[in-house]
Amino acid sequence: MVYSGQTVEGQAQPARWDEPVRDASSVDWKPALKAVLMLAVPAGLFSSASSPLSSLGIFWMASAAGWAVVLYMRSQRPAWITIGAGARIGLVTGLLGGWLAFGASGGALFVERVVFHQSSQIDGLYKTFVLDTFQQRAQQSMAGLSPTDAALMQNQLSQLQAWMLSPEGHAGIWACGFAFNSVLLLFFAVAGGALGARWMARTRQPEV
Repeated sequence: MVYSGQTVEGQAQPARWDEPVRDASSVDWKPALKAVLMLAVPAGLFSSASSPLSSLGIFWMASAAGWAVVLYMRSQRPAWITIGAGARIGLVTGLLGGWLAFGASGGALFVERVVFHQSSQIDGLYKTFVLDTFQQRAQQSMAGLSPTDAALMQNQLSQLQAWMLSPEGHAGIWACGFAFNSVLLLFFAVAGGALGARWMARTRQPEV
C-alpha cells in the first residue's frame, strides 16, 4: 500500500510542490521595472508642460501605474499581489514619470526662451498667471488692515514682488510649479498602482 505522502519509485512528484511559495506583498523588480519603463516614459512625456495633453497628466500617470501592475502580474502570472505591492510599483512609476515630466518641462521652457526667442510670450504668461494673481491676493489680504499694518505689509510684499520679477525669482517660480506638478503625478501614480492591484485581486482567484 502506498500512501499519498509517499513517492512511488520511478515517479517524480509534481513540479508545483517544488516551487517556492511567493509572498504576495513582495515585488520581483526585474520584470516590474520593465513594465514600469514601458509605461512611465510616455506618461511622463504626455504629462509635461510642453505636451498638448498635459491637462490630463494625472490621468496618464495613474493609468500608467495601474497598467504597469497589470503587465507585471501577467508576465509573472501570480494569483494576486497586495495593495501595498501595487502602490510600490506605482511609486516607482510616479518617480520615473514625474522626474521625466519635470525635465521635459524645464527643457522645453529653455528651448522656447533661448532657441526660439519666445521670451515675450513666456513673460506674458508669467505676468498673467503669477504676478497678477499675486497682486490681487495681496490687495485682498490688506483690505481689513490698519494703515500702519497695511504699510508694513505693503513693504514686505514689494520686496517679495521684486524678487519674483528678478531672473532668479522667475526661474524659481517655474521650477516650483514643475516640482509641484511632479509631486502631484507621484501621488496619483501611487493611487493608480494600488487600484490596479485591487482590481486584479478581484478578477483573479489565488492559485492552489
